[in-house]
Amino acid sequence: MLISWYYQPYLATGNQALLSLTEASPLAPGLFDLHGVAFAAWTLAAFAIGGLAGMVIRRVVPAIVATLAAYAGLAIAAGLYLRQHYVAPLVTSNSSMWVSPGSAWVIRQQWVTKGGQPVSQSVLGQVLQGAPPQLAGKGGVPKDPSSVQYVVQHGYTLLTSYQPAARFWLFQFIEAGGLLALSVLMIAATVWLVRRRLA
Repeated sequence: MLISWYYQPYLATGNQALLSLTEASPLAPGLFDLHGVAFAAWTLAAFAIGGLAGMVIRRVVPAIVATLAAYAGLAIAAGLYLRQHYVAPLVTSNSSMWVSPGSAWVIRQQWVTKGGQPVSQSVLGQVLQGAPPQLAGKGGVPKDPSSVQYVVQHGYTLLTSYQPAARFWLFQFIEAGGLLALSVLMIAATVWLVRRRLA
């Protein structure tokens, strides 16, 4: 509850202007696993990893280091690679997603031609060379709503892959279920090792 309260300014709509904060999606890595049922599942997983590492290594400091390494690896893999694929992401050509993703978790954005071919930054830079100076972005990247609309008017489309915030609880239960299953396996392995060594 305390962690959820602490992160509330980042999750509340409109606070980015009022408090000079960047509005973050509740699905964003670094926020998602710190509240909801996923937080409890991550805590259980850390305990299970620690118990198994302690039983296998049988030395306190190396077991702590192994636990931290395994937990960090699992958290990085989930946050950067696995979570975005729990459910197939939605794809939109609505260019306003570039400017104001809101509470959606934007996974990938790619400019394409009318035929669907990817557009390089150099091509975008050439398009923006003809734009008024206040619209041109650095390195061929549109920097504001006006420059995005300028590129769209010249026949390019911005495709955005994203996970809507409405999937928050679905993702929470998917991740918590996976972590619970992993924790049960590690706890079972720990108990089996204890019984084997006592026999």
